[in-house]
Amino acid sequence: MAGGNMKNLCDDMLINILLRIPVKSLIRFKCISKILYDLIQSSIFINLHRNRSIIKDELLLLKRSIKVAPLEYNNVLSFLSGHDDTINDLKPVYPDLYIPRLTSRHGHRCYETIGPCNGLIVLTDFDAIVLFNPATRNYRALPLSPFKRKVRFHRSMRGGLGFGYDWIANDYKFVKLSEIFRDPPQWHPNEDREKTVEIYDLNIGSWRVFDYDCEEFPSVHWLPCFEIFYKGAYHWSAYAETPIILCFDMTSETFRGIKMPHTCHPYDAKIYSLVILNESLTLICYAGKQTVPDPIRDLTDIWVLKEYGVYESWIKKYTIKPLYIEATILLLKDHLLLLQSFSGQVMSNDLNSDKLEEVHLFSSAHSFTMMIYKECLTPVPKMEDRVEHNSMILEKVYLFNFKLMTFQHTSKFYHFFFSFVSANLSLSFQLPP
Repeated sequence: MAGGNMKNLCDDMLINILLRIPVKSLIRFKCISKILYDLIQSSIFINLHRNRSIIKDELLLLKRSIKVAPLEYNNVLSFLSGHDDTINDLKPVYPDLYIPRLTSRHGHRCYETIGPCNGLIVLTDFDAIVLFNPATRNYRALPLSPFKRKVRFHRSMRGGLGFGYDWIANDYKFVKLSEIFRDPPQWHPNEDREKTVEIYDLNIGSWRVFDYDCEEFPSVHWLPCFEIFYKGAYHWSAYAETPIILCFDMTSETFRGIKMPHTCHPYDAKIYSLVILNESLTLICYAGKQTVPDPIRDLTDIWVLKEYGVYESWIKKYTIKPLYIEATILLLKDHLLLLQSFSGQVMSNDLNSDKLEEVHLFSSAHSFTMMIYKECLTPVPKMEDRVEHNSMILEKVYLFNFKLMTFQHTSKFYHFFFSFVSANLSLSFQLPP
């Protein structure tokens, strides 16, 4: 009788318990049995676990550079968490993770961190591209583009690298915007430059050239704290007669431009950042480094795009004091704007009170990235992995039909599992006698 009660309770209870367990523990649970391994590995469970809405699971993921010798830096990932309203309450959750040098030509502060998207981030030094899941520590280096450049010409992708999820194709895509020019560059208006767009499909595992109208394509410029994946599209800073936000939809594979507010123009001496405020795209216009500061001209404007893609829906939400800073970093809790000074000191500016205070964080200039991160089991497939057509059917069997599995001593297994969870996660369960 006890075994029958356990079998009736176990199917739903096991799944509900596992959905409450953090990624680190789930990785350990995969070693308990093949049942748990197959369940936790299934894409349906991974999606259910990722989409659960537990705010306390969110961490702050920091990428920074620490100077260890002249012209030599260590790139470090830190995982922080805090529950109070003060940014200085942050505590480390895991030990720091040191990032190895991606290529021999880049040894210090030029790593860019892109993401997150479903728990995945991208690390790049503008030559190598690495897809990485910080929660599972799985990673994959993308192959170099097979498309050759002309002799005595140089390819630069400093214009931009985008990364996002195509929900229809169930695929992750990389979009590389490059310029090909003479090496060394001539830097004059008539210089022979060619713009290219390449797309890498993770499921297929190869690069392809994307066809577009090169005459109408805007000039893309990298800015700190601007590039962002939002509403299924990746966004860059660009110029097309006026400053625009260049968007690439990962599903339809189309480019479009969103004009910035009317106060933004190429000669306004402002720097732009793009963040999310109350689930809306938000543009921050700040002074940066000025040769001759002007307290009126250099005021910081914060614009919110109330209706995505509609130029007329820009509204000015805040105007705060001038920010003579290296870069904005992140908008936290919808009112704390994190900044980095030219010396590397991190500060926070409360948008409600316009109060500026130092944060107990420091990094070399040009190197600090901070993002809100939620740990996920999202896999990073290896080059040889391929999606099987019947995988979804098998996963449904594993997830919702445990009775179809042959597993001896099922009652003993569940008793062991619930006891193991209680002992390791401080959760208590009433087991049948």
